[in-house]
Amino acid sequence: MNLLGIHHVTAVSAKIADNLTFYRDILGLRLVKKSVNQDDVSAYHLFYADKLGTPGTDMTFFDWPRIGPDRRGTDSIVGTMFRVGSLEALKFWQGRLDDLSVKRGNIIQFAGRDLMAFEDGEGQRLYLVNDQGSAFEGEIWPHPEIPEDYAIRGFYSVMLSVPSIPELEGILKNVLGFILRSKERWIDDTPVAIYSTSPSGGPGTEIWLLEESELGAAGLGAGGVHHVAFRVEDADQQTLWRERIMNAGLPVSRQIDRYWFESIYFRVSSGILFEIATDGPGFAIDEPLDSLGDKLVLPPFLEPKRDEIEAGLVPIAGG
Repeated sequence: MNLLGIHHVTAVSAKIADNLTFYRDILGLRLVKKSVNQDDVSAYHLFYADKLGTPGTDMTFFDWPRIGPDRRGTDSIVGTMFRVGSLEALKFWQGRLDDLSVKRGNIIQFAGRDLMAFEDGEGQRLYLVNDQGSAFEGEIWPHPEIPEDYAIRGFYSVMLSVPSIPELEGILKNVLGFILRSKERWIDDTPVAIYSTSPSGGPGTEIWLLEESELGAAGLGAGGVHHVAFRVEDADQQTLWRERIMNAGLPVSRQIDRYWFESIYFRVSSGILFEIATDGPGFAIDEPLDSLGDKLVLPPFLEPKRDEIEAGLVPIAGG
């Protein structure tokens, strides 16, 4: 029984119109679903992915306009790493981000990987990583300014900051089945442990743990990550994972039907929330594939409240 890799990453925005411009128009991702936070229907929930909404390509955002900025610190998810197909693609993005005045770092090498850090307008910490042409299961969403060979191809990894690597690695290895791939030093000499859901590692399967014991605890806000979800094939597999997590003594939610996938949630520390989500049924269950994201979509149990929900939402400029 193995997790299949990263399913999605969910983060927080206080400026959802700017968020849409950045992830759709600058990064070239497709808005595959415009909905609401099912636990807080006053907030939009936007889903960006590849053309098909393939699991492992989906960055989502809660729209919380009154939240303060993210307070950076440890015991938190501190970076989302997207993949591109080559070093040439990284160089293309270097120029594109400069042309569009996006804050970025230099292209560097880390643990045999070419990567470049950058941030959205709210300080969301993002990276592009050269996947060296590894197979991509999804389908690129065309963008007139981004050659297909240079387009973002889903996730490479997520980066977590922890006060102590040994405190979390027991859960990763013994409960969730992650495999330690290597131990490294980050660019500032911070210890890093790279874990993967796959013995061979690689795009979409990895967690990078940074040990930052000198930092205070983070505080979630705009520009921060709420949780990361990992893939399983179906609800039967998810049930087995729920039992395994419960047997390990970790509190875990019931299985929740999010309509486009099913979810369970559990904390691996006081500040880090994990989800296990099913691959299906997918985003095309309630919209034609060619019009994903064009209108506000609600799961069936919220549809009777549509008028009330729409009255409480501010239209998104450009969306």
